[in-house]
Amino acid sequence: MDEDAHRIPITPELDLHGFRPSEIGELLPEYFAECLREGIRGVRVIHGKGTGALRESVHSLLRRLPEVQEFHYPASQGNWGATWVILKPHAPESTTDPTAG
Repeated sequence: MDEDAHRIPITPELDLHGFRPSEIGELLPEYFAECLREGIRGVRVIHGKGTGALRESVHSLLRRLPEVQEFHYPASQGNWGATWVILKPHAPESTTDPTAG
């Protein structure tokens, strides 16, 4: 299977329409990691209004992810169908080898 066929563009907006709650457990952490690599710290996660099941799954996961600094619902733009997520800044990688003596 070609992985590029399922690649999601990395932007400050992630539309979860078409995803099931069971699929976001892997998707969100991987997407946020890519955002941080790209220097994106604010992501508007669009989960839709619907029954609220996807929104609740997203919020539950956001509360547990260490890379999430904070999140706001509803997002200022997008009303009740989106949540604004602020990611923690990427920790600078140390160039010093702690094992070097």
